[in-house]
Amino acid sequence: MEIKMDMKNLMVFFLMIASMFLVVGTVSATELVTGATVKVNGLYDDGNSSANPISVIAGEALSVKINFEALEDASDVRVKIELQGEKQDVEARSAVFDIEDGSKYSKTLTLKVPYELRDSVSEDMALNIKVWNGDFETELNEITIRVQRPSYNVDVMSIDVSQTAEVGKTLPIDVVIKNIGYNDLEDMYVTARIPALGIERTSYLGDLTPIECSDTDEEHGLCDDYRDVEVATGTFYLSIPFDAKTGIYTLEVEAKNADLTMNEVTQILIENDFSAGNVITTSLSKNAAVNEDAEYSLIIVNPTDKVVVYRVVAESSADISTSVSESVVAVPAGSSRTVTVVANADESGEYNFDVNVFAGEKLVNTAAFSLNAEGTNLGNPIVIATVILAIIFVVLLVVLLVLIGKKPEKSEEFGESYY
Repeated sequence: MEIKMDMKNLMVFFLMIASMFLVVGTVSATELVTGATVKVNGLYDDGNSSANPISVIAGEALSVKINFEALEDASDVRVKIELQGEKQDVEARSAVFDIEDGSKYSKTLTLKVPYELRDSVSEDMALNIKVWNGDFETELNEITIRVQRPSYNVDVMSIDVSQTAEVGKTLPIDVVIKNIGYNDLEDMYVTARIPALGIERTSYLGDLTPIECSDTDEEHGLCDDYRDVEVATGTFYLSIPFDAKTGIYTLEVEAKNADLTMNEVTQILIENDFSAGNVITTSLSKNAAVNEDAEYSLIIVNPTDKVVVYRVVAESSADISTSVSESVVAVPAGSSRTVTVVANADESGEYNFDVNVFAGEKLVNTAAFSLNAEGTNLGNPIVIATVILAIIFVVLLVVLLVLIGKKPEKSEEFGESYY
């Protein structure tokens, strides 16, 4: 008897617990709003979205406007919209607000439509809307949203390139592109370029279909209307010029046809061991007497893999004359040549002059030299002859003055005498 009573009490206890949960569930399920209407991207939901879905474009913004009437006085109310897909769910929430029973409200939320269309050009996603606070909650009917790919779109899936490159070397670049649009992409061209260096290469990759033909579709003859080319790969070879300076450069990949242009960029480091230039000088400054030739050595280095013809131009002025042993120098690949530069000043002083080295019409480098001309060059034949003539002139002048200064003695005068 006691056991039956205990069992009865236990059942009563469980019934009480169940009743409490039922009450709580009933309270939590109390509706907060009524008469809700929804407008998606300016289009009203007609309640039959499964048969007539509202279409949106993947990657674009989705605007949802909800109008409703409050059934309760409530604080800290929020509105949430959620777009549910197979791979990704996105949502947006309003800030908290208060409502009063019988009043009408309108809230607009925006979210970005995810791009998860891989094996189809369009698919359905579910849009769920909820209005709630801590005590009340209203969930609106689920709305079917049809998500479509953009009409024409391409994805640069990968740019496979070394992160560093050297001048004078060829930089290989592998590019993979994919049609992620709604329609075929005809006559696709891809260009790889480094704008700062003015180098680029372009390749024709043909037509791309939006959907790859599967083996099953091909077996059932469903691939007759399009080719199995959804993804294309191109390899590009850019020759890095020898005059490129060491630094970070932007590598740009452009996929283009008559309907679209898509660009992707990445960064690469270019290293140049010859960044200081192709000219080496053994001495930049010389001391020489006035009118004495000062000689400088200029070494021209050709780091390229072909013969380069250089022009050497020395700058002169009214106070200093300059010349070079060779004005045109052909330097074989990977070697060097030495050019002698001669400078001469007419007056004492310090003079600066430049020697420019050109490869074709392009200035390769400029070497700055200086000459300190001082005193007189006694070793110069002209100077020696001038000094000798000056000495002879002085001696003759002295002799002449001596001769002029010497007066003749007066002779005695004798008168006649007569005896």
